[in-house]
Amino acid sequence: MQLSRPTSQIKTLGALREAGYRPRSIKQEIRDNLRARLASGGPLFPGILGYDRTVIPSVINALLAGHDFILLGLRGQAKTRILRSLVTLLDEEVPVLTGSELNDDPLAPISTYGQRLADEAGDDAPVEWMSREQRYNEKLATPDVSIADLLVDIDPIKAATRKLTFADPEVIHFGIIPRTNRGIFAINELPDLAPRIQVGLFNILEERDLQIRGFPVRIPLDIMMVFSANPEDYTNRGSSITPLKDRISSQILTHYPPDVAVAADITRQEAWTERDIPSLVIPEDVRVLVEEVSLAARESDLVDQSSGVSARVAISALELLTSNLERRALATHDNPVYPRLSDLQMLLPAITGKVEMVYEGEQQGAEVVARRLIGQAVKKVFDKRFPEVGKEAGSGGEDDKGPYARMIRWFADGNSVTVSDEQPFADYETEIYKVPGLKELVSRNGKTREERALAAEMVLEGLHQHLKLARQDLDSQISYKEMVKFQLLKPRKGSGGRDRGDIN
Repeated sequence: MQLSRPTSQIKTLGALREAGYRPRSIKQEIRDNLRARLASGGPLFPGILGYDRTVIPSVINALLAGHDFILLGLRGQAKTRILRSLVTLLDEEVPVLTGSELNDDPLAPISTYGQRLADEAGDDAPVEWMSREQRYNEKLATPDVSIADLLVDIDPIKAATRKLTFADPEVIHFGIIPRTNRGIFAINELPDLAPRIQVGLFNILEERDLQIRGFPVRIPLDIMMVFSANPEDYTNRGSSITPLKDRISSQILTHYPPDVAVAADITRQEAWTERDIPSLVIPEDVRVLVEEVSLAARESDLVDQSSGVSARVAISALELLTSNLERRALATHDNPVYPRLSDLQMLLPAITGKVEMVYEGEQQGAEVVARRLIGQAVKKVFDKRFPEVGKEAGSGGEDDKGPYARMIRWFADGNSVTVSDEQPFADYETEIYKVPGLKELVSRNGKTREERALAAEMVLEGLHQHLKLARQDLDSQISYKEMVKFQLLKPRKGSGGRDRGDIN
């Protein structure tokens, strides 16, 4: 919008006309600003990662076509964030008649109040300026949302207070959608909206007007409607009725990050890891490992894949990992403080509350499944970084010459390793390197002592995941032992022992 003078100097309808203002619809405004942004190469949706070749082009096409649209996808796929970022495509400010409930354009008012004000005051009608942030509203759809909340109703209190009859249009109480006139209105989780309320949206989407019961008036709203929803086969609490879906011009499918690198970038952007402990370090390999837990959940038969595994799983997990390092730094005064695999058991609260299980998963228990997912993630990273573990019968015996043979025989002699996320690093390092040959194996896996110690612990966990070692979890400690003897000594089910045994 080009004006001949600053908006701060435009306070009346006459001054607005003199400045060269011309009305423009919300969709034309967005289209013009989007075209200018595309031509200049400026950022379109800051902070949205992994959608450059899929979702973002579809959203751009919908906006250029002047479509209302819906983003359809599983939880944690940045649907709401995309909708809120549409605000950046609006003008910084637009003029409205002062006191108007419907944000009336001063040159084209649609409300009874706005029309009366423009007629009576003429060029002296007061004008104020609305920011782009004020022009975006959203509503989370719930079954208790009413027509009055969204659209319109009669306000008997207004009629009594102002001594108006119910035939006067000014007794109308407008809902949140009409109050977003000349802006963007978003409805999240559309299928949860009651069908009769969805019917009330027909005219706004198709005829672009608001019909009011009891009054022979139709108010032509200027509004962009956008929606988000999970797939209907997941929500089961409702559905988007077919005539409404027909009126939503574009349906755009969202998805999870295409690879672990993009997922790690999203988590790095969203997670709060900047604590006031400068010695706290989270290397890239560990960030990838945290992402692999989410990927393992998205591939697990024990997890309900129709509900999805949100990106918030990795975000919360990384924040908990950072907090555990912060706790250890304050207790042990280690400098620097690096992650350990034993820290991963503290990530369970970030997983168990966000991952829905199928029946088999529920039978095993959320914590057991979460530990298994962590184990699968570690196994995947281990297999990429270290030599293959022999799978032939008797591997690890006297005749085995592989890189892990000496270690496995050491455990077979009755030795064990016990590590904890609470140990000072010196004690942790000493305990890990009790295993013969382990220090030499990881000598090139990291630039620092802390990184090599983490790699050594990963070797032990990798051998456990390949069924070469047993693992015993007890409170905050993890012990690695020889597999056969440990299986013979494990307490029987129902014995009342605290040992959780080999659950990864």
